[in-house]
Amino acid sequence: MRAPRPLRTGRFALGLTLVAVPLVLALLGPVFAGDPGPRAASFTLGDGHWLGTDFVGRDVWRQVLHGGRPVVLTALAATALAYLVALPVGLAGALTRHRLLEELLMRPLDVLLAVPSLLLILLVATVFTPGAVGLALLVALANVPDAARLVRAAATEAAARPAVEALRMQGETWWRIAVGYVGRSMLRTLAADAGTRLTGVLYLVATAAFLGVGVAPDAADWAVMVDRNRTGLFVQPWAVVVPAVLIVALTTGTNLLFDAALDEGGRRTRKETRP
Repeated sequence: MRAPRPLRTGRFALGLTLVAVPLVLALLGPVFAGDPGPRAASFTLGDGHWLGTDFVGRDVWRQVLHGGRPVVLTALAATALAYLVALPVGLAGALTRHRLLEELLMRPLDVLLAVPSLLLILLVATVFTPGAVGLALLVALANVPDAARLVRAAATEAAARPAVEALRMQGETWWRIAVGYVGRSMLRTLAADAGTRLTGVLYLVATAAFLGVGVAPDAADWAVMVDRNRTGLFVQPWAVVVPAVLIVALTTGTNLLFDAALDEGGRRTRKETRP
């Protein structure tokens, strides 16, 4: 019999590498950024700036060290907030026996789902100017409808099993049924969704920052760097290429890690159920 492949396959190692580099830069970069020093001419290379300078003469490497934390923390916070709302709403919609309650929970989400995420963020941004916290809330709000519908769809199948009816007849609490049984049965579905959702949230946060929503026009932010320095792309490309590559590496690596973890989980499940 062929020995099972270990989790650290080439895909897992590649994903870990792609995620580790931008994460380390985002979390530890500001600690090692150092003194900004005097500004130089815009879009120049060399002269003590090994990645050159940006559109206002700041050192690009230092801006890269400072620019990852806003993107990463905002994306993680938005993803967590989206699931924090979507999980109870989706579980309640799947487990309720009252059709009216299900309609009240799910139909407003359908209305929000009809509005494109970026359009929703831009519409709200025209009313008030959101900061980093406001941007995280807006991105979370844009992801709640889709996440709640996925949770409800995944939970509906488990909620229809005889085991759920047996738990109800035994007098088990809603929490015990929803989290202890139904929630556990859809962990793989949620894990698969979490990888793609975090990727989408990262791109949405970066796009919003690229359009100037939630950040200052000259902020040290990877998405803002791509936007503000694009005019000098052919003169000083590193100010655009480096932050763009870091964003792509983070999103691609996240998906690779989740895929590898799901493959390993599926292999173990098949091994345990094999007669």
